Amino acid sequence: MMEASGAKEAVAAQASEPALHSQPIEKIQRSLFGEILDWMLAPLLLLWPMSIAITYLVAKSIANQPFDRALEDNVLVLSQQVKQLDGKVVVQLSNPARDILRADDLDNIYFQIKGFAGELIEGDRDLPLPADEEKPAAGNILIRNDNLHGIDIRVAYGYIDLNKASAGNPVNTSFEPRLVLIQVAETLEKRAVLANEIIKGVILPQFIILPIALALVWFALSRGLSPLAELQQRIRARKPDDLSPIDYHQVPEEISPLVRSLNDMLGRVSQTIAIQKRFIADAAHQMKTPLAGMRMQSELALRQTDQEEIHRSLLQLSKSSEAATRLINQLLTLARTENQPSATQALESLELSELARSTVQDWIPASFSSRIDLGFEQAGEPISIFGNPMMLRELLSNLIDNAIRYTPKGHSVTVRTVLNKEQALAILEVEDNGPGILPSEREHVFERFYRILGSNVQGSGLGLSIVREIAQQHDAQIEIVDNPHHQDAHYPGCIFRVTFKMNPHASLMDDIT
Repeated sequence: MMEASGAKEAVAAQASEPALHSQPIEKIQRSLFGEILDWMLAPLLLLWPMSIAITYLVAKSIANQPFDRALEDNVLVLSQQVKQLDGKVVVQLSNPARDILRADDLDNIYFQIKGFAGELIEGDRDLPLPADEEKPAAGNILIRNDNLHGIDIRVAYGYIDLNKASAGNPVNTSFEPRLVLIQVAETLEKRAVLANEIIKGVILPQFIILPIALALVWFALSRGLSPLAELQQRIRARKPDDLSPIDYHQVPEEISPLVRSLNDMLGRVSQTIAIQKRFIADAAHQMKTPLAGMRMQSELALRQTDQEEIHRSLLQLSKSSEAATRLINQLLTLARTENQPSATQALESLELSELARSTVQDWIPASFSSRIDLGFEQAGEPISIFGNPMMLRELLSNLIDNAIRYTPKGHSVTVRTVLNKEQALAILEVEDNGPGILPSEREHVFERFYRILGSNVQGSGLGLSIVREIAQQHDAQIEIVDNPHHQDAHYPGCIFRVTFKMNPHASLMDDIT
């Protein structure tokens, strides 16, 4: 039984492994405080051992200086004891000289005096000789590091010329120089002790200062990052619907760009929410009328007994539902265009005349039923622009629908494409023979739900608002101008003109061909 239960646990563990591996690994959140602290402490901790090593080298150099001068003085004292009698080198060590060369408590002192031919005159035979390239001029003293019986020593050495006349006698320059080597050496115990004392005097205070420095760094970082905590508290204290800009004058200069970016984002969010609220309010307001009419017509049809009256009510109900459907579609189109930034649109290269021709063909049945002569005039050569085909069809459809609605029966509506090569512009025009639009009204007709008084034409007032939104999405300019081809004073008509920038690559290809 125990073996069976163990096998079941093993199977269950193997079955749970894929589930554990399939879970997404949560990304560890980085701490700004910790990262700054790391970048500050890591160099400090790396430089501290380097500073100790450099301090030790400097301490050794400082410790060498007084002891080197003492060795040089010993060489000078010995040189004064070396004489030449009857052509031989004689050393007359006085008691002060012997006291100087006596070993102290820490170091052993060695000396060596060698004659002209390299023979040992006095001192320690095993003291190593300097290299030939390190041979100083007579009267000069040099310092070198060397080794004696496996022990490091410091050596001061120099040469004296015994052909120099003694005090009071002229120098005999007719003889070759007779050089005597004098060396004084000592072990390095005193130097090491002094260097260690210097190191202790420098390093021990650092062990006290370093924790204080770390505490100060911690406090400085906490103090420096406190504006972020204050900004966080101010943002959290806001009401959910408060999208007002954050005052960036109350934050440090380094955080100011971040706050400005947040303000820009809050502005975009506020604008989006305002558009949505306006859309909901407009949709609710505009849907009341057709829904109320449909309800009234349906109630009227239910009360009627005459088949002809019922048919008339149902026909009116059908028209009301058609108007409501069109209103809903226009509202959805307007919402889609307002919430679709131009940078995210699927823009592609398209031929404007072909798009306009196919759209006009779609409206030919509606123009026949309204007894409107719908025509199309194409530019003499292809016009290439960047745009969203679906949105541009919607733009032209709304312009054609608006022109057909306001043009009296028996008149004409013309769609036209024009190419302005000099300015690299593509122009789309919809010309009608309707009642025209006064110059004072031309800016207002693009506002949503705006209707010209006395027009007596059914519509929602959204078509031209959709046209303006789509034109803005394509960085196009739209304007209303008088119709120069009108023939009836009561119906002067007008032209809706949309101007696009041409596709520069297409114009370049045309120039090449």
